[in-house]
Amino acid sequence: MKDKRLHPKNKFNKGYNFDELIKVNPSLKEFVSENKYGTTTIDFSNPKAVKELNKGLLFSFDKIAIWDFPDENLCPPIPGRLDYIHHLADVLAEEKDIKILDIGTGATCIYPLLGVAEYNWNFVATDIDLDSLDTAQDIIDDNKLEQNIVLRQQFDENNILKGIIEEEDSFTATMCNPPFYKSAEEAQGANRRKNRNLGNSAVRNFSGNNNELWYVGGEKAFLHNYLYESSLFKTSSKWFTSLVSKKENVESLEKSSKKLGATEFKVIPLSQGNKVTRIVCWRF
Repeated sequence: MKDKRLHPKNKFNKGYNFDELIKVNPSLKEFVSENKYGTTTIDFSNPKAVKELNKGLLFSFDKIAIWDFPDENLCPPIPGRLDYIHHLADVLAEEKDIKILDIGTGATCIYPLLGVAEYNWNFVATDIDLDSLDTAQDIIDDNKLEQNIVLRQQFDENNILKGIIEEEDSFTATMCNPPFYKSAEEAQGANRRKNRNLGNSAVRNFSGNNNELWYVGGEKAFLHNYLYESSLFKTSSKWFTSLVSKKENVESLEKSSKKLGATEFKVIPLSQGNKVTRIVCWRF
């Protein structure tokens, strides 16, 4: 089934070819079956099935053959992550020799992997969690992408760009998928609600360690901190961008961006399945 809401260039906008995905990831086979409507699919409430599906999607790119990370880390939905890359490519259409700063890359290193696989971009990818960076480095090494992706650790949880951007850095854009929740408790409550909606009381259908899921003050606090710090590095990146899950955060972000001297602010809508989100982009 075609998903018309994905970017036209997204290779998954016509749905999934499970036969082809099983070829590149044989571990997926045991989770694929026909549902009561006669549709070939997986049980999306089963985290192992979801992980193997996304591995198959990722392995369908020529440059990526290994993607191992602990089950407690968030397994990113590849089609949605790829959409961010394609929309960012549209914003950067006139640019050459693209170098991206990925903030909070996580153990899966997903945006750099997709950016290299689809557009051959170069990345500096950051995270505060050393275990996540160790796992990400293993993935980079396993796929021989050391020339394309360099990791940096953020040592101060209060900072986003400070302590990461160096004087000689010149990025084409920054990108970020910020934590949604204000606390571990709020994240756990959302997980319980999601499981109930899937009719599944026993299995966690998504994982995620603390810094992947929550930030003191939630998404709004993170975004405003990010926006403020971007004003301290106006010339270090041509564009600053982020996913924003909560629509109400966009207006306050735009107002603040004007106060901080941003010369352009744009919002790109995204949707996949029932989830609606957006990318915000600003520059000075």
